[in-house]
Amino acid sequence: MNKQVKLWTGQYVAILMMAFLFFICLQLLTAGFPAYITEIKNNPAQAGLMTTVFMVAAIVTRPLIGFLIHKVNIKMISILTLIFIAITVGISYGQDSTALLLVLRVLHGIGFGIITTIFSTMATAIIPSHRLGEGIGYYSMATSVGTTLAPMFALSILQFYSYNLMITLSITLTLASLFLCLFVKVPKFTGTNQSTKIVSFKEYAFDKRALLPCILVSMFSFSLGGVISFLRELGKEANIGGSVSLFFLIIAISMVIVRPISGRIFDRLGHKVIIIPGVISGIIGLFLLSITESATSLLIAGVFYGTAYGTIAPTLQAIAVRFVDREKQGTANAMYFSAMDLGVAIGSIGLGVIASFTSYQFIYGFSILSLVGLLFIYSFILLKQNTVQTAVEKVS
Repeated sequence: MNKQVKLWTGQYVAILMMAFLFFICLQLLTAGFPAYITEIKNNPAQAGLMTTVFMVAAIVTRPLIGFLIHKVNIKMISILTLIFIAITVGISYGQDSTALLLVLRVLHGIGFGIITTIFSTMATAIIPSHRLGEGIGYYSMATSVGTTLAPMFALSILQFYSYNLMITLSITLTLASLFLCLFVKVPKFTGTNQSTKIVSFKEYAFDKRALLPCILVSMFSFSLGGVISFLRELGKEANIGGSVSLFFLIIAISMVIVRPISGRIFDRLGHKVIIIPGVISGIIGLFLLSITESATSLLIAGVFYGTAYGTIAPTLQAIAVRFVDREKQGTANAMYFSAMDLGVAIGSIGLGVIASFTSYQFIYGFSILSLVGLLFIYSFILLKQNTVQTAVEKVS
């Protein structure tokens, strides 16, 4: 058990800042590459592939880092990986070859898979157990605000400046995260393999106790893939392109407001009072996107979808981490982010293909099905499972 009782330490704040800067860096490219490719190639499916290969590379990488995180010096791995990312992002400067950019996106995805797993495990390792929901809520707020502000920056830079400026900014943010990483102390249990017991790769790469919340977050992030990759095109289709950047700002503001509150509620009342309203809010947001014809409805959709993102994602991560033993938190985090990336990858390429034959408004209406499925599985499997477990604990 974590004996630390204080949440807001210098180390925790440094990790939040690293995560915030790093997620802006990589999500600039996640939003910017599809928009850039759509503009120069006029092919939404090809644009969606830019996100898909990135996410798939991260997914493949995470089980390995979930295993190695218990055996290697993760601070050194973090430093080397951030240098690697800065170099591969730099190679993207001035490029317009789809094939080369796809290869680079694979390399970006490998780095993303490593760093996100390590940073999240650093954070959960120093969060007091009784404040896990709140602590993960703030960490997720840092990553999610970075994720949502990045598309706003990317689309604005592409519209008013250039692709190369976006690449330059991404490199700068990576180096800033690297600088902070130099001063962070690695939590003891993640830096060395303290147990003499031989543990298999499968045991540290996968834990079935964390599987269900990971499945649920992949269903949510399916819709997120469409929001990140194609909102610019929706704005053009509905003749409200100038408001798209504000949409992401509204999402970020909504998340900043709800994240701290939802984290405290999770610690005190559990996840039921968070997940169900959050999913309903997400459904409303996607519905508004599917019918939007004005800037007002677009921004209102941002409030609802931002509220959903700010409650569902960190709550499911906290559930996954809480379901496993403390020494398996790295595994739970790796599974969680892999599941989230898988949902974004499937959503980006799948919704891109659907948009080629229908419209961008249609794909947001179609995305509602994934949230309905999430609500169904949560209500009839995870919630029921949790109720049975609580009853057993009371009897014991």
